[in-house]
Amino acid sequence: MAFSVPAVSLSSASSRSTEFKRRNQGSLACVVLVVLLLALTAHAQTPDNIHITPREKAQRVSAPDSQVHLRVDVEMVLVPVTVTDTKNHPVVDLARHNFKLFEGNNEETIQYFGTEDAPLSVGILVDLSSSMASKIDEVREAASEFFANANPADDYFIITFADKPKLLAETTQSFEDIHAALAAAKPKGNTALADAIYMGLAKLRHAKYTRKALLIISDGGDNNSRHSLRQIKKLARESDTEIYAIDVCDAPALLLTQKLEERFGRQWLTEVTESTGGRTISLDNPAGIPDAAARASRELRNQYILGYRPSRVADDSKWRKIKVKVTRSEDFLPLQVYYRTGYVPRRD
Repeated sequence: MAFSVPAVSLSSASSRSTEFKRRNQGSLACVVLVVLLLALTAHAQTPDNIHITPREKAQRVSAPDSQVHLRVDVEMVLVPVTVTDTKNHPVVDLARHNFKLFEGNNEETIQYFGTEDAPLSVGILVDLSSSMASKIDEVREAASEFFANANPADDYFIITFADKPKLLAETTQSFEDIHAALAAAKPKGNTALADAIYMGLAKLRHAKYTRKALLIISDGGDNNSRHSLRQIKKLARESDTEIYAIDVCDAPALLLTQKLEERFGRQWLTEVTESTGGRTISLDNPAGIPDAAARASRELRNQYILGYRPSRVADDSKWRKIKVKVTRSEDFLPLQVYYRTGYVPRRD
């Protein structure tokens, strides 16, 4: 049985297939183009690509300057004051009304008054030069007396100095270790006193407590420092560290072979210590060194803290002179008053 199949033109079928493919490719291209346009639009609108030019007025605002002026305007100056009687005993029964405080010629209002025994960071500078050989036993005992009268919470370190300063001990070491280190130390060499003070002040910049002090035990002469005495005096005066010194001289030897710094060592030490609110305890007999160390320690624990806000705004970094007066009934004996003689306003 024969079947008849309709005849189909091959050229016509091929033409329809080609046209179908062309239409599909055109539609696909349109879809791809739309997708690309949407992606580009979305990318252009991301927050990272949005640029806003700030107004010129906003650019004139200076936040750092405003913060600096605010800090200066509200800064309170704290003045530690030590008061002793004629026997060098601390006087601890005074009240706010017993004090008058001046900055320059202006009397300031004492806005803070305290007598708290707050812990302090203290460095002890021990002279181990040849001139201290006959006094070394008393110096070792002095270190023990100082710590025996100090606040147990104090943070401390010990620097010895001869030809150059050297860190001997810190708070992390026990008193037994400190005593052993001092016992093993042998006086020898020259005296780099100014360099030792420089090292002590530098170390106290990173102190644990805001109250800071140095105690120097020396014969006062300097003949081997890289830093000048004038430089150290200025540095000490502008620091916030009280400096005490025990100056032991067997005799005021003024030999022609001595340097000027050696001849006037005691005077220089006194100028440095008193400018910081501390003082120099001068001795002619080494036997008094331990008692002097105990006295300095007790004075540091029995201070008055006077606080005031300057009536004149600090608009510069010049030295500002301070004066403290203590008044008491005439029934009492005269008093000795020790305080820092001035300060430099901080701009940081």
